[in-house]
Amino acid sequence: MNGYGAYSDDFYINMILATEMELPKGRESILHFFEQIRRRYPKLQNFYGRDKNEFVLEEEKEAGAYRWVSTEQKRINSGAVNPGSIEDVDELNRSVLELIPYELSVTPLDCESLSVMFGFDFAYRGNHNEMIAEVVGVAPGLHQFTNVPYGKLLAHEPAIQFSLDEDCRTQCRVSFESRTNAYQVRTGDFGEEQISVYLTVRRYDSLGPDDTYVGEYNRLAGLGRDLVDEFLVNSVLKPLQEAISLR
Repeated sequence: MNGYGAYSDDFYINMILATEMELPKGRESILHFFEQIRRRYPKLQNFYGRDKNEFVLEEEKEAGAYRWVSTEQKRINSGAVNPGSIEDVDELNRSVLELIPYELSVTPLDCESLSVMFGFDFAYRGNHNEMIAEVVGVAPGLHQFTNVPYGKLLAHEPAIQFSLDEDCRTQCRVSFESRTNAYQVRTGDFGEEQISVYLTVRRYDSLGPDDTYVGEYNRLAGLGRDLVDEFLVNSVLKPLQEAISLR
Protein backbone atom coordinates (compact mmCIF):
# COMPACT_ATOMS: atom_id res chain seq x y z
CA MET A 1 0.00 0.00 0.00
CA ASN A 2 1.18 3.53 -0.67
CA GLY A 3 2.48 5.73 2.13
CA TYR A 4 -0.84 7.48 2.79
CA GLY A 5 -2.37 4.20 3.89
CA ALA A 6 -0.09 4.23 6.94
CA TYR A 7 -1.87 7.27 8.40
CA SER A 8 -5.44 5.88 8.60
CA ASP A 9 -7.49 2.69 8.59
CA ASP A 10 -8.80 3.35 5.08
CA PHE A 11 -7.55 5.74 2.42
CA TYR A 12 -9.06 6.68 -0.94
CA ILE A 13 -8.72 9.11 -3.84
CA ASN A 14 -11.79 10.14 -5.84
CA MET A 15 -12.07 12.10 -9.07
CA ILE A 16 -15.36 14.00 -9.57
CA LEU A 17 -16.23 15.79 -12.80
CA ALA A 18 -19.44 17.84 -12.63
CA THR A 19 -20.84 18.83 -16.02
CA GLU A 20 -23.03 21.75 -17.07
CA MET A 21 -25.19 19.57 -19.35
CA GLU A 22 -26.76 16.20 -18.63
CA LEU A 23 -24.88 13.12 -19.75
CA PRO A 24 -26.29 10.91 -22.52
CA LYS A 25 -29.05 8.65 -21.23
CA GLY A 26 -29.17 6.04 -23.98
CA ARG A 27 -28.25 2.44 -23.19
CA GLU A 28 -25.76 2.31 -26.05
CA SER A 29 -23.72 5.32 -24.92
CA ILE A 30 -23.60 4.35 -21.24
CA LEU A 31 -22.86 0.67 -21.84
CA HIS A 32 -20.21 1.41 -24.47
CA PHE A 33 -18.43 3.76 -22.07
CA PHE A 34 -18.33 1.16 -19.30
CA GLU A 35 -17.29 -1.55 -21.77
CA GLN A 36 -14.28 0.57 -22.73
CA ILE A 37 -13.38 0.93 -19.06
CA ARG A 38 -13.69 -2.83 -18.52
CA ARG A 39 -11.47 -3.58 -21.51
CA ARG A 40 -8.70 -1.52 -19.92
CA TYR A 41 -9.37 -2.85 -16.42
CA PRO A 42 -10.83 -6.37 -16.66
CA LYS A 43 -11.22 -6.70 -12.87
CA LEU A 44 -13.87 -3.96 -12.94
CA GLN A 45 -16.73 -6.30 -13.76
CA ASN A 46 -19.53 -5.62 -11.25
CA PHE A 47 -21.98 -3.37 -13.08
CA TYR A 48 -25.27 -2.15 -11.60
CA GLY A 49 -27.71 0.74 -11.49
CA ARG A 50 -27.90 2.47 -8.12
CA ASP A 51 -30.65 4.95 -8.97
CA LYS A 52 -32.27 6.44 -12.05
CA ASN A 53 -29.50 7.50 -14.45
CA GLU A 54 -26.83 6.42 -11.93
CA PHE A 55 -24.61 3.48 -12.85
CA VAL A 56 -21.55 1.89 -11.22
CA LEU A 57 -18.76 -0.41 -12.41
CA GLU A 58 -16.46 -1.71 -9.67
CA GLU A 59 -14.08 -4.43 -8.58
CA GLU A 60 -14.80 -7.02 -5.88
CA LYS A 61 -14.60 -5.49 -2.40
CA GLU A 62 -13.66 -8.52 -0.31
CA ALA A 63 -9.98 -7.59 0.00
CA GLY A 64 -10.80 -4.08 1.23
CA ALA A 65 -9.08 -2.51 -1.78
CA TYR A 66 -10.95 -1.83 -5.01
CA ARG A 67 -11.38 0.57 -7.93
CA TRP A 68 -14.66 1.95 -9.23
CA VAL A 69 -16.23 4.22 -11.88
CA SER A 70 -19.72 5.72 -11.84
CA THR A 71 -21.92 8.08 -13.83
CA GLU A 72 -24.82 10.23 -12.64
CA GLN A 73 -27.12 12.67 -14.39
CA LYS A 74 -24.52 15.44 -14.49
CA ARG A 75 -21.48 13.85 -12.90
CA ILE A 76 -18.72 11.34 -13.67
CA ASN A 77 -16.78 9.81 -10.79
CA SER A 78 -13.94 7.35 -10.35
CA GLY A 79 -11.45 6.35 -7.71
CA ALA A 80 -9.90 3.67 -5.58
CA VAL A 81 -10.11 2.56 -1.96
CA ASN A 82 -6.81 1.54 -0.33
CA PRO A 83 -4.93 1.58 -3.65
CA GLY A 84 -1.64 -0.25 -3.92
CA SER A 85 -0.03 2.97 -5.12
CA ILE A 86 -0.97 6.52 -6.01
CA GLU A 87 -0.17 5.75 -9.65
CA ASP A 88 -2.78 2.95 -9.66
CA VAL A 89 -5.65 5.32 -8.96
CA ASP A 90 -4.18 8.15 -11.07
CA GLU A 91 -4.01 5.81 -14.05
CA LEU A 92 -7.68 4.88 -13.69
CA ASN A 93 -8.81 8.48 -13.28
CA ARG A 94 -6.79 9.59 -16.30
CA SER A 95 -8.28 6.77 -18.38
CA VAL A 96 -11.81 7.86 -17.50
CA LEU A 97 -11.02 11.46 -18.43
CA GLU A 98 -9.41 10.37 -21.70
CA LEU A 99 -12.53 8.42 -22.72
CA ILE A 100 -15.36 10.81 -21.82
CA PRO A 101 -14.96 13.28 -24.73
CA TYR A 102 -15.39 10.40 -27.18
CA GLU A 103 -17.76 8.08 -25.32
CA LEU A 104 -20.01 10.59 -23.51
CA SER A 105 -19.50 13.78 -25.59
CA VAL A 106 -18.15 15.69 -22.57
CA THR A 107 -15.97 18.45 -24.01
CA PRO A 108 -13.71 20.82 -22.00
CA LEU A 109 -16.41 23.47 -22.43
CA ASP A 110 -18.86 21.29 -20.47
CA CYS A 111 -16.88 21.39 -17.22
CA GLU A 112 -18.72 22.87 -14.24
CA SER A 113 -16.00 21.67 -11.86
CA LEU A 114 -13.27 19.05 -11.64
CA SER A 115 -12.24 17.76 -8.21
CA VAL A 116 -9.69 15.42 -6.70
CA MET A 117 -10.53 14.30 -3.17
CA PHE A 118 -8.17 12.61 -0.72
CA GLY A 119 -10.13 10.78 2.00
CA PHE A 120 -8.92 9.23 5.26
CA ASP A 121 -11.10 7.11 7.59
CA PHE A 122 -10.29 6.30 11.23
CA ALA A 123 -12.21 3.63 13.15
CA TYR A 124 -13.07 4.93 16.62
CA ARG A 125 -15.46 3.73 19.32
CA GLY A 126 -16.33 6.93 21.18
CA ASN A 127 -17.58 10.48 20.71
CA HIS A 128 -16.20 11.53 17.34
CA ASN A 129 -16.97 15.19 17.99
CA GLU A 130 -14.90 15.24 21.17
CA MET A 131 -12.03 13.49 19.43
CA ILE A 132 -12.03 16.00 16.56
CA ALA A 133 -12.16 18.87 19.07
CA GLU A 134 -9.24 17.39 21.00
CA VAL A 135 -7.07 17.07 17.90
CA VAL A 136 -8.12 20.10 15.86
CA GLY A 137 -9.46 22.35 18.59
CA VAL A 138 -12.50 24.62 18.83
CA ALA A 139 -12.49 28.23 17.63
CA PRO A 140 -11.56 30.52 20.57
CA GLY A 141 -14.78 32.47 20.28
CA LEU A 142 -16.79 29.28 20.70
CA HIS A 143 -14.67 27.37 23.18
CA GLN A 144 -16.52 28.66 26.28
CA PHE A 145 -19.70 26.97 25.06
CA THR A 146 -18.08 23.61 25.75
CA ASN A 147 -18.10 24.50 29.47
CA VAL A 148 -21.85 25.03 29.87
CA PRO A 149 -23.76 22.49 32.04
CA TYR A 150 -24.37 19.22 30.14
CA GLY A 151 -22.25 20.70 27.34
CA LYS A 152 -21.28 17.44 25.65
CA LEU A 153 -20.37 17.98 22.04
CA LEU A 154 -23.12 16.73 19.71
CA ALA A 155 -21.69 18.13 16.47
CA HIS A 156 -18.26 19.37 15.61
CA GLU A 157 -17.21 19.11 11.96
CA PRO A 158 -14.83 22.01 11.28
CA ALA A 159 -13.96 22.96 7.70
CA ILE A 160 -11.72 25.45 5.97
CA GLN A 161 -11.78 26.48 2.32
CA PHE A 162 -9.18 28.63 0.59
CA SER A 163 -8.04 29.67 -2.86
CA LEU A 164 -5.02 28.22 -4.63
CA ASP A 165 -4.82 30.82 -7.40
CA GLU A 166 -5.34 34.54 -7.83
CA ASP A 167 -8.78 34.37 -9.48
CA CYS A 168 -10.13 31.80 -6.95
CA ARG A 169 -10.99 29.25 -9.63
CA THR A 170 -8.81 26.62 -7.98
CA GLN A 171 -9.77 25.99 -4.37
CA CYS A 172 -9.02 23.59 -1.54
CA ARG A 173 -11.39 22.45 1.18
CA VAL A 174 -10.37 20.49 4.29
CA SER A 175 -13.28 19.04 6.27
CA PHE A 176 -14.21 16.43 8.87
CA GLU A 177 -17.18 14.08 9.17
CA SER A 178 -18.34 12.74 12.53
CA ARG A 179 -20.72 9.80 12.73
CA THR A 180 -21.68 10.28 16.38
CA ASN A 181 -25.32 11.16 17.11
CA ALA A 182 -27.18 12.46 20.17
CA TYR A 183 -28.55 9.02 21.08
CA GLN A 184 -25.02 7.61 21.33
CA VAL A 185 -23.86 10.52 23.49
CA ARG A 186 -26.91 10.18 25.78
CA THR A 187 -26.57 6.42 26.27
CA GLY A 188 -22.80 6.09 26.03
CA ASP A 189 -23.36 3.26 23.54
CA PHE A 190 -20.82 3.97 20.80
CA GLY A 191 -20.21 1.61 17.93
CA GLU A 192 -16.86 1.48 16.13
CA GLU A 193 -17.52 3.85 13.26
CA GLN A 194 -15.43 5.99 10.95
CA ILE A 195 -14.17 9.52 11.56
CA SER A 196 -13.47 10.92 8.10
CA VAL A 197 -11.02 13.58 7.01
CA TYR A 198 -11.31 15.00 3.50
CA LEU A 199 -8.97 17.22 1.49
CA THR A 200 -10.51 18.27 -1.82
CA VAL A 201 -8.84 20.32 -4.54
CA ARG A 202 -11.36 21.69 -7.05
CA ARG A 203 -11.18 23.73 -10.23
CA TYR A 204 -14.30 25.64 -11.32
CA ASP A 205 -15.50 26.73 -14.79
CA SER A 206 -14.87 25.44 -18.30
CA LEU A 207 -11.41 24.41 -19.38
CA GLY A 208 -9.49 26.67 -21.75
CA PRO A 209 -9.05 25.85 -25.46
CA ASP A 210 -5.56 24.45 -24.84
CA ASP A 211 -6.47 22.54 -21.66
CA THR A 212 -7.37 18.86 -21.35
CA TYR A 213 -9.13 16.98 -18.58
CA VAL A 214 -6.09 14.76 -18.09
CA GLY A 215 -3.73 17.73 -17.83
CA GLU A 216 -6.01 19.46 -15.36
CA TYR A 217 -6.36 16.29 -13.30
CA ASN A 218 -2.57 16.02 -13.09
CA ARG A 219 -2.35 19.60 -11.86
CA LEU A 220 -5.06 19.18 -9.22
CA ALA A 221 -3.76 15.81 -8.03
CA GLY A 222 -0.27 17.28 -7.69
CA LEU A 223 -1.57 20.21 -5.66
CA GLY A 224 -3.54 17.83 -3.44
CA ARG A 225 -0.55 15.59 -2.77
CA ASP A 226 1.58 18.62 -1.88
CA LEU A 227 -1.04 19.87 0.60
CA VAL A 228 -1.45 16.44 2.17
CA ASP A 229 2.31 15.97 2.47
CA GLU A 230 3.16 19.47 3.71
CA PHE A 231 0.22 20.18 6.01
CA LEU A 232 -2.40 17.48 6.52
CA VAL A 233 -0.16 14.59 7.58
CA ASN A 234 1.60 16.33 10.48
CA SER A 235 -1.19 18.71 11.50
CA VAL A 236 -4.18 16.35 11.35
CA LEU A 237 -3.61 12.74 10.32
CA LYS A 238 -0.77 11.78 12.67
CA PRO A 239 -2.25 13.60 15.71
CA LEU A 240 -5.65 11.99 15.11
CA GLN A 241 -4.10 8.56 14.68
CA GLU A 242 -2.06 8.96 17.88
CA ALA A 243 -5.00 10.30 19.92
CA ILE A 244 -7.19 7.35 18.90
CA SER A 245 -4.44 4.85 19.71
CA LEU A 246 -4.24 6.22 23.28
CA ARG A 247 -7.94 5.73 24.00
